[in-house]
Amino acid sequence: VQLQASGGGLVQAGGSLRLSCSASGRTFSSYDMGWFRQAPGKEREFATSISRSGGSTVYADSVKGRFTISRDNAKNTVYLQMNSLKPEDTAVYYCAARRVFRTEYEYWGQGTLVTVSS
Repeated sequence: VQLQASGGGLVQAGGSLRLSCSASGRTFSSYDMGWFRQAPGKEREFATSISRSGGSTVYADSVKGRFTISRDNAKNTVYLQMNSLKPEDTAVYYCAARRVFRTEYEYWGQGTLVTVSS
């Protein structure tokens, strides 16, 4: 599967952005999807994930209550709604996919930059 992330940009603290990640192929619903982020000078970290059906989600403590992950399997797209953004949310955001029973994410998008100004 090939992933294409979009929607990044510059936003003021307290603002919102919605990221999208579109996937190629006809088996999108077979993949758990996740969003990761990498801030300047830091290692990539997990932000959130969603199960194949969309019925189960997981959030890192740092984004819980502010970010919402969702997916539309008919459109082969996963979304990340980011509200109440903080300067520390500044990072390149990557979407990723993994097949059932895989512990590691296997496929990665190219990343989209989110910059939050104070």
